[in-house]
Amino acid sequence: MVFITAEIGINHNGSIVLAKKLIDVAVSAGCDAVKFQKRTVNKVYSKELLDSPRESPWGTTQRKQKEGLEFSLEQYKKIDKYCKRKKIQWYVSCWDIDSQIQMRKFKTKYNKVASAMLTHHKLLEVIAEEKKYTFISTGMSTMRDIEKAVKIFRKHKCPFELMHTNSSYPMIIEEANLSLIEKLKSKFKCKVGYSGHESGGDLVCVAAVLVGATSIERHITIDRALYGSDQAASLEPAGWVRLVRDIKAIEKMIGDGKKKIWESEKPAMKKLRERLV
Repeated sequence: MVFITAEIGINHNGSIVLAKKLIDVAVSAGCDAVKFQKRTVNKVYSKELLDSPRESPWGTTQRKQKEGLEFSLEQYKKIDKYCKRKKIQWYVSCWDIDSQIQMRKFKTKYNKVASAMLTHHKLLEVIAEEKKYTFISTGMSTMRDIEKAVKIFRKHKCPFELMHTNSSYPMIIEEANLSLIEKLKSKFKCKVGYSGHESGGDLVCVAAVLVGATSIERHITIDRALYGSDQAASLEPAGWVRLVRDIKAIEKMIGDGKKKIWESEKPAMKKLRERLV
């Protein structure tokens, strides 16, 4: 079964109310999990960048904007409680070691390595030590970068799944390069999913399942016109219903690959081949 994650990320815009609405959409669509992002702003970004100007609903600097998009641990307690009530898994991609350690208290089932953090080997060591099933995104990376990350997870005997990704927002479909999914599977002898950042519908995600993706992650939003750099590469509620529906249909179409005569074929076989007997 394809594991489907609705990436809330920072599309909650700092609002628990909006986050809960997005969780509700994911549950209604039939997703397996929702995912958030967690950063210690001062550790992930330089002071120079944080002090630079940026207009946002929270102020006029990059710092104000990035801090406005971060949930506190108290807010994540509310997310944890809400997801348990709604019976959906949730997990987080942490962008620094402090955040990763802080989030351990929630005992989520999965971890996620964001593409941006694939070469942050100290962080990868901390994640792999937890031995939770980990989705590892591979955008902006070379095969050598991926090899080094895989080596860390195998050293710690931590189960993982690579995620083929293009980290442009939004991605143009000419750069989807879905044939890389099978190549990654063959090279690393592991499951490989697809994390999509394309605009528009579910075509690329459905195609990814057809070529062997074992998981799908896509950003979720209430409205792509909302504030935020990820909104344009997200699916709205109706799009999520179609995406999950289409993936489930594709799984049924693919089947088990064993040649057989179906019961539904037997009447036609009797009728069309009876002269040959």
